[in-house]
Amino acid sequence: MALQAAAFLPTAFSISKEGKKISATPKDSSLFGVSLGNFTSSSFKINQKRLSNGAVRAQAVATTPSLTTATVGGKKTLRKGCVVVTGASSGLGLAAAKALAETGKWHVIMACRDFLKTERGAKSAGMAKENYTIMHLDLASLDSVRQFVDNLRRSGRPLDVLVCNAAVYLPTAKEPTFTADGFELSVGTNHLGHFLLSRLLLEDLKQSDYPSKRLIIVGSITGNTNTLAGNVPPKANLGDLRGLAGGLNGLNSSAMIDGAEFDGAKAYKDSKVCNMLTMQEFHRRYHEDTGITFASLYPGCIALTGLFREHIPLFRLLFPPFQKYITKGFVSEDDAGKRLAQVVSDPSLTKSGVYWSWNKDSASFENQLSQEASDADKARKVWEVSEKLVGLA
Repeated sequence: MALQAAAFLPTAFSISKEGKKISATPKDSSLFGVSLGNFTSSSFKINQKRLSNGAVRAQAVATTPSLTTATVGGKKTLRKGCVVVTGASSGLGLAAAKALAETGKWHVIMACRDFLKTERGAKSAGMAKENYTIMHLDLASLDSVRQFVDNLRRSGRPLDVLVCNAAVYLPTAKEPTFTADGFELSVGTNHLGHFLLSRLLLEDLKQSDYPSKRLIIVGSITGNTNTLAGNVPPKANLGDLRGLAGGLNGLNSSAMIDGAEFDGAKAYKDSKVCNMLTMQEFHRRYHEDTGITFASLYPGCIALTGLFREHIPLFRLLFPPFQKYITKGFVSEDDAGKRLAQVVSDPSLTKSGVYWSWNKDSASFENQLSQEASDADKARKVWEVSEKLVGLA
């Protein structure tokens, strides 16, 4: 049918859009984000005009196409979805960006600190240039977060899904390091940077006309003390949030959320608890009114990820085979990326407020969060303190 439609096309045609005349040829792979292959012969109106010599001139006029690029719950859209993925230069973020781009149904905004590293990553992953855009974002700087939001809005692209994936993990650090705004680096980047980004872009998600709008925050099994991995010391524990309330600056308060002495591994785990609490608070505050799906996930143990680059060499040597042959929890970056892409786009994963995991057969299921990671009162307190720290209250 697509070939029949193409046969009706003239060698070139013009379409007026918002006062501008746009020309295209059948060689163009897409027009306004819609592939010409999506049109059937019924998508074109054939106007006939009899010439003075008796010949008939046929002109193809594009009308509403009968096929769409997405259909969810009876709603239709004629364009690709647009998804922002933080930390997409490598690891899980890059694998998810690749999986989404390969479908041809998504344009991926790869939000990263290092443009060249991200470009090399996209190239090595075989991502077609028309399916992604790289934009600078440093989550360790609240000014950079605000600038990214401004740049995204200036680009004119819609926002349909936001994936908060980037993370800092410094398990061997003996002393804290800090963000541009003076917050301990792990929590400042993983939680506060994403918190501000999500809050600012919530308005853009609300305005999206995409059938299934989603905000996804990547969680971690290490932040859930109801699991074996979550009980490996040091265990996540936010305490009474005294360190967070004090600004995590290591001067007037502790650099740790619970006010204790600094521990790099625990700082990461605490930040993941904040991520999962934040997702649930978003759900409680906004899902019913906006229809946006808020979700978190643990895609499995990506034992070979670059996230462990700061760990001791012996750990990096032994951890992958331990996960592969002993716990059987090993997941490749590609498979984990496909799982994250599922949470972005799968019509069966639209339930909001869920923490997704996958079983040994790679089937998704709703997992249970630990008592602390599902504490509604603590989620509200983390939200309110975080608002003050990022300048939203």
